[in-house]
Amino acid sequence: MKTFQKIAELLVFAQKHLELDVHDVPFVRNCILDGLGLTTFEASPVGEVNDDIDALLREFSQVCVEERVFEGDMAPYYCDKIMGLLSLRPSALNARFQEVYEKEGAFRATEWLYRYAVDSNYVKKAILDKNPRFDAENGLVVTINLAKPEFRDPNKAKSGNAVAGGYPQCVICRDNEGFTVRGKSTLRTVDMDIAGEKWFWQFSPYGYFYQHGICVNTEHIPMHIDRQTFYNLMDFVDRFPHYFIGCNACLARIGGSVLAHDHYQGGGETLPLFKAPIAEHFTMTGYEDLTMGILDWPGTVLRIVGSDKDRIVEVGEKIRQAWVNYTDMNRQIVAHDENGDHNSISPTVMKQDGKYVLNIILRCNVTSERYPDGIFHAHPEFHIIKKESIGLIEAQGLFILPGRLVQQLDAVEKCIEKGKLDDSLADFGMIYEETKALCQGNVHEAMQKELASVCYRILENTAVFTRSETKTFLQNLGFRTE
Repeated sequence: MKTFQKIAELLVFAQKHLELDVHDVPFVRNCILDGLGLTTFEASPVGEVNDDIDALLREFSQVCVEERVFEGDMAPYYCDKIMGLLSLRPSALNARFQEVYEKEGAFRATEWLYRYAVDSNYVKKAILDKNPRFDAENGLVVTINLAKPEFRDPNKAKSGNAVAGGYPQCVICRDNEGFTVRGKSTLRTVDMDIAGEKWFWQFSPYGYFYQHGICVNTEHIPMHIDRQTFYNLMDFVDRFPHYFIGCNACLARIGGSVLAHDHYQGGGETLPLFKAPIAEHFTMTGYEDLTMGILDWPGTVLRIVGSDKDRIVEVGEKIRQAWVNYTDMNRQIVAHDENGDHNSISPTVMKQDGKYVLNIILRCNVTSERYPDGIFHAHPEFHIIKKESIGLIEAQGLFILPGRLVQQLDAVEKCIEKGKLDDSLADFGMIYEETKALCQGNVHEAMQKELASVCYRILENTAVFTRSETKTFLQNLGFRTE
């Protein structure tokens, strides 16, 4: 059987890329045979093996289907299962990561772990690399994620990422590690000690940006943001100074979809928010050592920069406490009502020049009859482009748009070229007109400018204050604005 040869090639790949010990090869081979329902094995000597795991798995699947080992629609299941068998056990991988961290440092450790996640096919980098992405003139980064499902209903998004009374409790629990039923055979996590508490790290298979990962509390408790959160985020970047880390606002419609399990998100890319300058500085007596300001940003964001964790936390907590209890009926901002809490923050931290850079994004999830999805959410005219919650990543300037847009926007571009919008694309009327007005010869470039403009306006929709209102808010807290 050709299947035997492909199994042998995968075993060679695993020895080269996944640290499969030669002594374990017969055992793992037998586990693979058992998983495929095969009772014997015979293969010719293996020569050079392709280093591209995607190509290897495509060939393996094709042969298995031809030889009726499994049906074509079962290929993802068996590929995941077999790659899980070829990978290190969680304990061995965790120990290897800690060894690299101690001997070679944080950067080498995360590079090793990410490469492992790619080679094990957990992070499907070949697919992610096909996602359209561009840097816009307005400072934002726009991507279309072909791998991520679109959740247009925030409530469905929330329920879609939790398991009511099931096992595991949610999609980011450590109990998912190796769970083939969910396609998690290759998921591997590593221990994290964050401010004396037990957390763990795993990379995201959706990969919104370079080395996008999730830092998860070992204890399954709801997401929350308090004084300790600031310490946790700064402690994380002490350990991984080449990463940023942030926390989604812990309320529906303005944050992540997994609200039931405490977690942060981060990775190895500097997102646009951290590149934004301070537009207006503010200060407070006794905190002159901190650099603080209102960012030049379409959302409402405050920045605190300094070296002293305690002093940063004191200011950050003062702002957080004031905002979560802030009500302004003129702005339709209501802190608390019969439906619960409505104000939260999205704090995000990285290190620059040895100092902590803490950005505090003010968020509010109130709704109205006019804006049932959220007053400070993408307004209805933009829903054809983005209706999902504007979470931590978008709030920092990296927009993840739904995969359907690749074909839809291509169709709109063709309509612009012929001079008439098809009736089937009527929902894109605004996009059509604005793109046509921007077009100076290259329709695709004009469409990219239009997408970036829409994303910028969506961030403006999320702003809870104007610049002058932000200054008033800070002045009422005792800060001096310049």
